[in-house]
Amino acid sequence: MSGAFEPVCEDHPADAIELVIRARPRDVGGFAVRRVLPSMRRRLVGPFVFFDHMGPVDLPAGAGMDVPPHPHIGLATVTYLLEGVVFHRDSLGTAMAIHPGDVNWMIAGRGIVHSERTPPEARATGHRSHGLQAWVALREEEEELEPRFVHHPASSLPRIARQGVDVRLVSGRAYGAAAPTPTLTPTIYADAKISAGASLDVPGGYEQRAVYVVSGAVECGETAGGARADEGAMLVLRPGADVRVRATTDARVMILGGAPIDGERFIWWNFVSSSKERIERAKRGWEEGRFPKVPGDEAERVPLPDT
Repeated sequence: MSGAFEPVCEDHPADAIELVIRARPRDVGGFAVRRVLPSMRRRLVGPFVFFDHMGPVDLPAGAGMDVPPHPHIGLATVTYLLEGVVFHRDSLGTAMAIHPGDVNWMIAGRGIVHSERTPPEARATGHRSHGLQAWVALREEEEELEPRFVHHPASSLPRIARQGVDVRLVSGRAYGAAAPTPTLTPTIYADAKISAGASLDVPGGYEQRAVYVVSGAVECGETAGGARADEGAMLVLRPGADVRVRATTDARVMILGGAPIDGERFIWWNFVSSSKERIERAKRGWEEGRFPKVPGDEAERVPLPDT
């Protein structure tokens, strides 16, 4: 996924909020997404180096998402659906549908190729598609790991229910629970539905954190009436701040972050690495057809971008 793109960033002087990033739309695979990370002012939050909000979009019969086979190195992709269905295939031979509440955690390591498409049954009838895709950078010592794919169904992820709040823990430890996802560094990723007027404390213990508003509107800060944000805004929190999110309407937010990554990361297209030379080798490898193919989806592939 490449091309010129820059989310809007705003400094925020209020208590716990360091920066507000507002996404801008772009087209990926036939429908609009809103990209939040990376931005010029903030490249990462913890290990999260990329964050896309896909949809929501109502796809008519015959239409669907089509992202042909494309490569990744040096990261883990995290796909989390809120509505709809996406069929994932990869060069390891994985062929699996992801449904709402499931998480696909694909560790690219030294190199993997995958495709993401609307399956035929959903394409035939039309459906609503809505989800999030994030990339988690790997530590330098892990960038050349053997690729691996892990799928966790919604039923395997911890659920925390409190008055007016329903949290699904996608990764990390929080609220007395631990997610089963294979994080390689301390990482928090949580999906929280908050009823109007209810509040949720953002987990501490993670050096870098952010709150992304998927829908609705919230106040976020150390005190009542903190920074206000609505759909499409990411609030980057100051390290160490005790932060509470209060929903001013029914809202859904993603809490994300973790330990800072060990050094600078370069991003070009779908490649993430601590080494520019490694990215150049990946570019040549894709252009020369040296990445593995995706069984069952070999007829096309995404070409290497010109720039």
